[in-house]
Amino acid sequence: MRAKTVLPAVAMTAVSMVLTLAVVVMWLGTAVPWPVALVVGLGIDGGWLATLAYERRLAAQGDHNRAVTAVGWSFGVLAAGVLVAHALTAKHSAGAWLAVAWLPIAAKALWLVHSMWERTALTPVALDAIRGIQQEARDEAAVARARLRAEAATEETRLTAVTEAGARVARVQARTAQTLSSAWSTLETARAGEETGRALTSVTARVTPGVTPHWELPVWGPSEPLAARSLESAPALTDEALDVIVDEIRTSETPALSYREMAARFRAAGHSASEVRLRAAWKRVAA
Repeated sequence: MRAKTVLPAVAMTAVSMVLTLAVVVMWLGTAVPWPVALVVGLGIDGGWLATLAYERRLAAQGDHNRAVTAVGWSFGVLAAGVLVAHALTAKHSAGAWLAVAWLPIAAKALWLVHSMWERTALTPVALDAIRGIQQEARDEAAVARARLRAEAATEETRLTAVTEAGARVARVQARTAQTLSSAWSTLETARAGEETGRALTSVTARVTPGVTPHWELPVWGPSEPLAARSLESAPALTDEALDVIVDEIRTSETPALSYREMAARFRAAGHSASEVRLRAAWKRVAA
């Protein structure tokens, strides 16, 4: 992965340095001796390369120096300016020279991209961990979507079943109401008929001698619950009265009745007393 960014930067740097040196030698060689032009070209390329090497060293140490970066970009701009000036003063192929004048700036930009890649590069272990987390998140999202779709389908099925059941109940109620209405109409017709009226009243019980009660239809409609009748509790027996009743029941037969038999006959006779009072009375009369 490192080679994908460093190799283009190295290649662009080499082409830019060679092109800058050639342009300086050709351009200044006509005005000054060629060794001087060569030194100028090497100076531009050397300064460019030196600042680049120092920037790479600082980057390897995790550091950064703005002054070194500014000097490096200055050498790049100088090299690009030389190429642009040569292209503008060239008598032949000015457009071609102007087209390659951006190479020093492009080389510097590629090294910037490479440094940014180095600052954000991760180890294979970290990349595997990130891929695992992303895959886990995708799996959870897929499971959640499947669960929601299943719940939606289940709810739709339930609503459909409830709706169909309600429709069936409504149809049954409608048929039942229709049947009851028809039966009631038949019963009312039978009641209103003269012959059938007499036949129906003949089977009813006579309330008073010589009078045949009129046969009435039962009421068909909503029924109201009857209020529960309040039963007035019988007055509690005193101990003396309870003792007398218990003794009478106990000695009603010979031999005397047991407590269980006496209690059963006491309840059957309609008397009321708690089990504690009844047993205490038994003990008093049997003592």
